[in-house]
Order: sequence, then C-alpha cells, then structure tokens
Amino acid sequence: MKETIFAQDPWRIFRILSEFVEGFETMTSLGPSIAFFGSSSKKSKKTIYYSLAEQIAEKLAKNKFGTITGGGFGIMEAANKGAKKGKGKSCGLCINLPFEEHPNSFIDPKYLLNFRYFFVRKVMFVKYAKGFVVMPGGLGTLDELFEALTLMHTQKIQKFPIFLVGKKYWQGLIKWIKDTAAHHNITQESLKVITVTDDPDEIVKKVKSHFEMTKKLENF
Repeated sequence: MKETIFAQDPWRIFRILSEFVEGFETMTSLGPSIAFFGSSSKKSKKTIYYSLAEQIAEKLAKNKFGTITGGGFGIMEAANKGAKKGKGKSCGLCINLPFEEHPNSFIDPKYLLNFRYFFVRKVMFVKYAKGFVVMPGGLGTLDELFEALTLMHTQKIQKFPIFLVGKKYWQGLIKWIKDTAAHHNITQESLKVITVTDDPDEIVKKVKSHFEMTKKLENF
C-alpha cells in the first residue's frame, strides 16, 4: 500500500525543478528589490497599512528598488500598486491555494510567477530580496518573518534589514521576544536586523544604505 501511495514522488522532482528554473530565470532580471508581506484580506484596503505599503513601495521604486509580493490582494496589492506608481518593477510570487482568486492587477506580467510549492516560493523571497517590509498579517506573514530570521541566525543567507511596519501591531510580539525568549533562546545579535517603524523615509534610507554596503543581488 505504501509503495502505491509514494510511487509518484520521484517524478515530482521535475515539477519542483521547473519551478526553481523559472523562478531563477525571472528573478535574476528583477534587480535590487524589497519583499512585502502582510494580510491578503481585501478588508486591509480600508486600513492605514494599505496606504503605508503603497507609500513605501512607491518611494522605493523612485529610488530604483523593485517590489516583490505574494501576488494577492490586501497589503500585497498595495505594494504592487505603489511600485507601479513609482514606475518601478512589480513582481508577484503567487501560490496555488484553494481559497485564492487571482493575482492582483498591479504586477508586471514579466514578473508574475505561479508556484505549487511553498518551499520553492520561499527560496525566491529570501534569495533575491534586499530587505523585508513586514506589515500586519497572519500565519503566512509570521512564517516568512521567522524563517528569514532563522536563516540569517544560522548563516545560511546574508543578513538584510527587516522592517516591522505597524508599531501597535508588533509591539506585543517584540516585547515577548526581548523580555522572554531572548533571555533563553534568542540572541540579541539575531534581533539587530529588525527595525520597528512606520516611517517610509526611514525604510528607504536604511535599504539604500544596506545595498550600498553589499552591492549584491543575491543573499546566498
């Protein structure tokens, strides 16, 4: 019975390989870019965070940085919209999910990718982003945040700045990390890449400074 269940597994490598190849070919032409994470809910459009994501992406675009999102609605749509307004490159790394509709309309067709596997999609984010802008979101947002922190802590990827936008939203988590987890399991050094801010100009300034120091388009 087990042999029948897993009989197709060796052939999945070709689908996985094709997603990696398409992703690498597309992302290498994107140039220095920043990844945005946050709620995909359409209700986010009525919040201050939608406007903030749009502002940040537009300012980054005007400073020659592209935008990478998960391709959905909510915060992701706002970031792609801001990139287009700033005449920058707008990339969407979409994932096949039963409850997702279709990509938002602000993604450049050239930089629209569809993935079946989350782990392949994650590689594209951490390999090619020169920084993460993390807006209020749910489990997916937290997953991307902590995976990036883990990879930097274990020196699997180069360090890059992570901006937590929405001070009121993130303050409880940051307090718990610093007051509880950091006393036993997390080093202060691992937290130095995090900036909690609601200031788009601060984000742009630190992104530019980081890129000037590294001059690299890849993190590993």
